[in-house]
Amino acid sequence: MHDKTLTQIANALGSGELSSRELTEHYLQRIQQSGAILNSFISVTADQALEQADAADQARAKGTAGLLTGMPLALKDIFCTQGIKTSCGSRMLDNFNAPYDATVVEKLKTAGTVTLGKTNMDEFAMGSSNESSYYGPVKNPWDLTAVPGGSSGGSAAAVAAGLTPAALGTDTGGSIRQPAAFCGITGLKPTYGRVSRYGIIAYASSLDQAGPMARSAEDCAHLLNAMAGHDGRDSTSVARGVPDYTETLNSPLSGLKIGLPKEYFGEGLDPEVEKAVREAVSVFESLGATVRDVSLPHTHYAIPAYYVIAPAEASSNLSRFDGVRFGHRCDNPSDLIDLYKRSRAEGFGDEVQRRILIGTHTLSEGFFDAYYTKAQKVRRLIRQDFLDAFEDVDVLMGPASPTPAFDLGAKKDPVSMYLQDIYTIAVNLAGIPGISVPAGFVDRRPVGLQILGTHFAEAQLLNVAHQFQQTTDWHLQRPDFAEESA
Repeated sequence: MHDKTLTQIANALGSGELSSRELTEHYLQRIQQSGAILNSFISVTADQALEQADAADQARAKGTAGLLTGMPLALKDIFCTQGIKTSCGSRMLDNFNAPYDATVVEKLKTAGTVTLGKTNMDEFAMGSSNESSYYGPVKNPWDLTAVPGGSSGGSAAAVAAGLTPAALGTDTGGSIRQPAAFCGITGLKPTYGRVSRYGIIAYASSLDQAGPMARSAEDCAHLLNAMAGHDGRDSTSVARGVPDYTETLNSPLSGLKIGLPKEYFGEGLDPEVEKAVREAVSVFESLGATVRDVSLPHTHYAIPAYYVIAPAEASSNLSRFDGVRFGHRCDNPSDLIDLYKRSRAEGFGDEVQRRILIGTHTLSEGFFDAYYTKAQKVRRLIRQDFLDAFEDVDVLMGPASPTPAFDLGAKKDPVSMYLQDIYTIAVNLAGIPGISVPAGFVDRRPVGLQILGTHFAEAQLLNVAHQFQQTTDWHLQRPDFAEESA
């Protein structure tokens, strides 16, 4: 059962081949048996899941069910979920039960989905390996000595291991696409503003975007149909109609123009990853697409610009966690200043503290113009690079990460960790959509092909990814862990 895609499961539910309760019990059993090995879940909401499954079965019996009714899902623990702990992977929020649902959670509940639980993540979504979580690192189901990527590593590992058919993640600088690549699944980062951020605990408000993580592009299309749309509670949500993302999945790719950014195939790229990516591109040529080289000349400025802008926004967003209103509070503070200092020092981990300090310095008097303002100007240049490229090509392709998943504990230097996002960060700075799809292996560790489109081109990206997956079977490969835990 757990080897089926979300789409196949939806068909089985619709035909009456299985019930939502049977399906939910199956996944809850798998989580109980194997979840602790991967450490992919922070909370498992079994009682609520079974109640939702029974309600879904009743709706199906009445003939009022939709395609996603009764479908089990997992949520990254950054989405506020009413009455359930929403920790953001941090000690700071270890005791926080959200009083309301995030808009995305609300939309999926309306669609009839079943919430299995909340997945592990890098603390406050700050990381590329899922090693900075207060609840410990997540392990990659393809190789338990490797990281699953971050910050949505818990979601990626759970999908890859067959603990859930699909999950939600968030992407601030690559945190859906990079773990999707490391775990051999499909992960979509929509255009900024396409999916509401209301109820998502903010890291960097101008960069964060929620998206689906599943086995196939078709699965992601079904999920995006339920997730996307304008939300008046989110000032950054775009008032724009939502197409049916499944309508164009089977459109032919003849005449598609693909650009290969030369900056994505240079120094630092693992030769075996490059080989896998170029072989994937050749599949598109066999489907009638044409390929040309393009340039994104300001790409090398993306990481320094990002690590000025994102920490600055994090410094502002995380200032609310002060030990007064909610979250961790230190014991026996001597005065208000001591309360602030010790609550934040105890509640935040090293990486979060590092980024708060960087951001606070960046925003301080005398440095704001020299760093933050200049970084925003560079951001505009990076965005223009993409707009210029999309005048000549339909999509861009390249690796999602310069290497396959690296070993747990291998990246001890923060800068070397930041460089793992070299091909993904610019996408968030520009606000465009991107998707990572499985495209091979290096030493049994998955490789992800990243496909990028212009603003609001999610339908085209899903079409391109789906056609690739109709021709290849990389997305159907399963880690031994998934079968051993069956």
